[in-house]
Amino acid sequence: MTAPLAEPTAADRRRWARYLVEERAEGRVYQRLADSRTGEERDILLRLADAERRHEQHWIDLLGGTPERLPRAGIRSRLLGWMAGRFGSIFVLALAQVAEARSPYDAEQYATPAMRADEKVHYEVVRGLAARGRRRLSGSFRAAVFGANDGLVSNLALVLGIGATGVSSSFVLFSGVAGLLAGALSMGAGEFVSVRSQRELLAATEANEDAAASAHDLDIDENELALVYRARGVAPDEALAKARRIVAAAQEGVRRTTTGPIGTHAADEHEIVGSDWMAALTSFLLFASGAIIPVLPWIFGLTGTAAVVLALVLVGIALLSTGAMVGILSGGPPLRRALRQLAIGFGAAAITYLLGLLFGVGAV
Repeated sequence: MTAPLAEPTAADRRRWARYLVEERAEGRVYQRLADSRTGEERDILLRLADAERRHEQHWIDLLGGTPERLPRAGIRSRLLGWMAGRFGSIFVLALAQVAEARSPYDAEQYATPAMRADEKVHYEVVRGLAARGRRRLSGSFRAAVFGANDGLVSNLALVLGIGATGVSSSFVLFSGVAGLLAGALSMGAGEFVSVRSQRELLAATEANEDAAASAHDLDIDENELALVYRARGVAPDEALAKARRIVAAAQEGVRRTTTGPIGTHAADEHEIVGSDWMAALTSFLLFASGAIIPVLPWIFGLTGTAAVVLALVLVGIALLSTGAMVGILSGGPPLRRALRQLAIGFGAAAITYLLGLLFGVGAV
């Protein structure tokens, strides 16, 4: 049997009040996220909001009603509420996932077993919703992080390596701008060629209607039309049945379309692969947005050590930010991801700087 609960103390009531405001804040987060969604995701988020209100009511009942004065919700809950009302994005769900993973009710004697179970279920539900968003975001997010970080690291390494040789600040600036343009153009051109090649490859596999156009001349029992469908991946029996239907319909003067299971129309192809020019422009801008940061100190007239230190600070902040964002969106520890990103970026820059010192103009 469960031991009877001790008489609640003032500290217990203060703790209940904190639970109450946290549950209320979490419920508002889910409600605001639901307001920006439709269909199944909206229904799931509304049910989560209802569950948080049930938990809130539990603490209100224990307190004998809502207290006149309540503590403020924690900074994490307030931040989530602010973001959910303005963004409603996967980023908010990823942060909510982290919050749900830290339930205080496992060690709380006044929480019901159902509440403890709810919190564990909520974590899995939010994790599932966040995973949906991650899958939708994975391709574009990967490209954005890759492009910006490539620009950050490569141009930082370039300006530090050039600067370490002892050349003038104007030459460092020229090298940084040239590196920005060269890298961005290379990224854009590479993306253009990649997307264009993929579209051409898909076009080569597109089904055409030549076989169907001559179907009325075929023998309904002895013909090779079934081989067309088998070549497109249809099972032999199904291919033969489909070929016979097409021939019969053609002989009756009925025109049918014969899009195969791997056929790709131009509109579908464009939707799947995307625009080659848009992909090129996006890659150019992403790389340039990262590559401009290490050059900013020289653009604004700084020279020598001051320019190098400021470049390192600016790039370090950018690397930490992108690393932390990757950590949050992947459900991992943001600090660890941020430090890993920083170590990789600065490691590459340090190697280039040392090579610049080794082959510096002073040694020539």
